Amino acid sequence: MAELPVEKMLLSEVFQKVSNAKTKKEKIALLKKYSTPALRSLLIWNYDESVISLIPTGEVPYTPNDSPPGTDHSMLFHEYKKLYHYVKGGNDGLNKIKREQMFVQLLESIHADEAQVLTLVKDKKLGKRYKITKACIGEAFPEIQWGNRGGK
Repeated sequence: MAELPVEKMLLSEVFQKVSNAKTKKEKIALLKKYSTPALRSLLIWNYDESVISLIPTGEVPYTPNDSPPGTDHSMLFHEYKKLYHYVKGGNDGLNKIKREQMFVQLLESIHADEAQVLTLVKDKKLGKRYKITKACIGEAFPEIQWGNRGGK
């Protein structure tokens, strides 16, 4: 079976492939292979200490979208451009309640596996579910400048 193009894959699938790789070299190669602005945005939000989430830590009350992949839902590949609403320095004037409602709507509009990824990222816990380290990301994407984010 032919592999889907990266823009048709769920980011949760990409993270799982990278996590399943046996060596750091394989992980770096996979990160480069599946590199997209959406993937890098989530990695930066999760691993850059200067990115501060404006969504409360912990479980988010939402109804997971249980539609099969590729059907009745959007994808983080397309929705990542809205993530600035949820971090400090992105859209700080947005009302807290409105921001949280928008986040829930986003989670409910994407596949349940991607929603899980996004809830992990907002709490900087992606590494607890997927075996991907900041050092590995730094080698795959040396152009990422860590720090000095978050509207400071």
